This record gives sequence, C-alpha cells and structure tokens, in this order.
Amino acid sequence: MTEDQIQDFMEMLPQLQTLVVGDLMLDEYLWGKTGRISPEAPVPVVDISQDDLRLGGAGNVVNNLRALGCQVQVCSVLGDDADGRHLLQQLEQAGVDVAGALFDVDRKTSRKTRILASNQQMLRIDRESRLPLGREIEEQLVAEIVARLDSVDVVFVSDYGKGVLTDYVLSCVIQAGRKRSVPVVVDPKGVDYRRYRGATLLTPNRSEASEASGVKIEDYDSLAVAGKKLLELADLDALVLTRSEEGMSLFLRQGDQIDLPTRAQEVFDVSGAGDTVLALVGIGLAAKLSLKQAATVANIAAGIVVGKVGTSTVSCREIMQAFSQNSLPEENKIQTAQNLSKILNHTRNHGKKVVFTNGCFDLLHAGHVSYLQRARELGDVLVVGLNTDLSVQRLKGPTRPLVNEKDRALVMAALACVSYVVLFDEETPLELIQMLRPDVLVKGADYTPETIVGRAEVESWGGVVKLIEFVQGRSTTGIVEKIRNQK
Repeated sequence: MTEDQIQDFMEMLPQLQTLVVGDLMLDEYLWGKTGRISPEAPVPVVDISQDDLRLGGAGNVVNNLRALGCQVQVCSVLGDDADGRHLLQQLEQAGVDVAGALFDVDRKTSRKTRILASNQQMLRIDRESRLPLGREIEEQLVAEIVARLDSVDVVFVSDYGKGVLTDYVLSCVIQAGRKRSVPVVVDPKGVDYRRYRGATLLTPNRSEASEASGVKIEDYDSLAVAGKKLLELADLDALVLTRSEEGMSLFLRQGDQIDLPTRAQEVFDVSGAGDTVLALVGIGLAAKLSLKQAATVANIAAGIVVGKVGTSTVSCREIMQAFSQNSLPEENKIQTAQNLSKILNHTRNHGKKVVFTNGCFDLLHAGHVSYLQRARELGDVLVVGLNTDLSVQRLKGPTRPLVNEKDRALVMAALACVSYVVLFDEETPLELIQMLRPDVLVKGADYTPETIVGRAEVESWGGVVKLIEFVQGRSTTGIVEKIRNQK
C-alpha cells in the first residue's frame, strides 16, 4: 500500500457503519497501596486511592472503532441491573447506537474488578452470568442483528464465552452476513472453532490457535500446520493469527501464508492488541481493501498498541505517522509504470508535488545519495526512473552494469528519500515522463535545459525543471578505475 492509499482509507472511516455483537462487560480497576497484613486473615490490606470503571469485553472493540471515527452500533444482552444501565450510558456517551442492546432479568451484567497495588494485580473479582441465553431472548437478539445487516458495512463478533454468543446466534449472524455479502470477522473463544463455520475470518492469538487446532505451536512449521488446519476446520476466507510482539500471520483460503513482523519500536504491553487487530482488519475489509492490505494496516496499528502501557486504542494520526516513519517495504516501492501512474494520480489529488529523476545508478555512492536527497527536497514524492540492464549496456558498453537491475532497484528503494523506483528499457525516459507527468524534473548540473529529455513536456503541463550540482570527485566511473588500478 502507498501512503496515499492509507490516507484514502483513513478518510473513509467516518462513513463506515459497523456492528459489534458479543459479550459486553465492565472493567473496574482499583489502585492502591499495601504495607500491612490484615489482623483478620493472612492477607494484605490494600488502601484504595483511585478507581476506574470502563468498557470491557466487546467494548474494547467498540473503543477501537470509535477512536478511528467509525459509526458503531451494538447488539448484545445485558443484565437488567445497575451495571447494565451504567454500561449502556458509557456506550451512549461514546456516541454508540445502543438500540440493539437488550436487557434480561435473568442475567447479571459482567463486571471484572481488578485490585492493584505497587503496580501488581493482587486480586480479580468476577461478577457475571455465564449460562447461555434462553431461546426467547436468543430470537430477540437475532432479530435485532438481522434488522441491521442491510445498513452496516461489517460485523464484529467479540466472543468472551459469557453465553451471549450461543451456537444459534453465531449461525444466524454468519449465515445472514454471507447472504448479504457483509464481512463477519470474529475474535474467537474456546477450542471448538466449528461454531464459527462460514465466517469471513477469525483472529485467534498463538495460544488460542494452538489449543483449538491441537497443534503445539513451537516454530514456523507448526505455526503453518495449525493455521491451515483452523482455516479448513472453520471454512474461512482467511485466518489472522496474531503472535504478540512477533507480528501476525495471514492464512488465505487458496493456501497462501503471509507473515507480517510487528513494527513496534519497543514492546511494553500486548494486552488489547487483539481487539485492535480485529477492528482494523474488519474495517479494512469494509473499505474494500484486500485481505493482505487490511492485515498490513492492522499490523501497523498493533505495533503502535503494544508500544503503549495498558489496553489501548490507536488513532488515524498515529497510524499515518507510523506508516510514514516505517515507509514501505523495499519491494513495494518498486512499481511498474502502469501501477505507478495510478498511484501518482492519487498523490496529486492530495495536493502533493511529484519529483522525477532518472539514471543508471550503478554502484551507488555518496554522490548519488546527496543528489537524491536534494531532489526529494524539491517536492513531496521522489520517483526514480532506473535504466534496465539492457538499457545500461546500450549507454555504457557491454561491461556494464556492474550491479544487476534487480539489486540496483532494491538498493535504491532502501533509501529513505526515494518514494518509488520504476525500471525503463528505452533509450530515454521520455515515454516514462509522459506517463507519470511529474511536477518537477530533476537532472544533474552537467546538463543544460535545452538538452534535457522531457523538459518541454513537463513545462507544457505547468511543471518545472531543476538542475542539481553533483558532489565533486564522486562517480561510478572513478570507483571502477580505482579498482582496476589496484589490481
């Protein structure tokens, strides 16, 4: 993906309609200090100094979606109690449509209370119902979900095993989503993934995948076996297997496996990363990204989240910033002329200036790097037209190039100042320039404006030509002669 494609995706998010189905709960945190043992029992006494009550369970997915600006509806069943009403109030305050949330007098709203002292969890108290929904409330929930499917772009199923997502509810949601071509993405629970048969994709973590597949994941080979087994077992379009600080692996129905290493600078906390992955993969599919593109964006977001302390969300600004800093893998910077033409149209539509230069760049040296860095300063995107091996031979003779075109392209793409590399086989870059229509055409100062190929064409559409001085004493020919003289 390009930076402009990421930006286009981000701009779509406020228009996306999402539906979250699953186990909603409250997460309560009580922070304090302990320095004494109770006289009543051999347990520490915690003096509470701070408390916090926040959305948990499927609410973590809601938080991620709202942080990205998406429109969110929820369908779930809460206990008809004070916690249920408080949870609904928090959702409404977050701008969530809660019309699909039902109350059941026979259930208790889930609340998990964590008591922490000296930055360590001392105790967790769970107050909740785990029994499956009764048939009558099941039918009501399914009716609420199906009624919304024609107006949403994606359904998120967040399963925490609290009884809301019964086999019947899951089957109805997945079948209805398939019928309407609405992606249904699932954060699974338990060991029987046949419950999710027909979903678009699942996002288990490594431990969950190992348990559900019966394959102990110890290395790359066992990871592949487990992923493919679950993909087939649940009849999925794809499986996104998250691997904490190691990134994620995408398994596709047609048999492909794509491994994406995390881009986190430093890993502090992996909690919440799974919800972020679920959210980003789902909205990626809703925005018509490919599975690989959606997983790539999700991986960038997960890399941000694991670099934060505590369960966190990620913003569009953070994703854009991370994408710009990490840029593209070198291979993705190397484009065909046809693809690059489309990419640059997006770039110009966002008001960015395209700079173009070309050359053989055989044996990249400091003079080349200085020239390219200065060229990039003239605009927002620098495109380098690179002569193919055949083209170099015609220009330089049969002993050149010293480095083949594939390696030259990879080295060029590794430079931070270079946005894209495109190979051309013609005698001159004129045809390429006419196709890419750069705003700035750059050549070395050893040229004169009259001798620059493409000058007239660039100026005809309002572009300019710039000449850049080369660093004295730096040239590929000079390096080659020095090597020969040392023999």
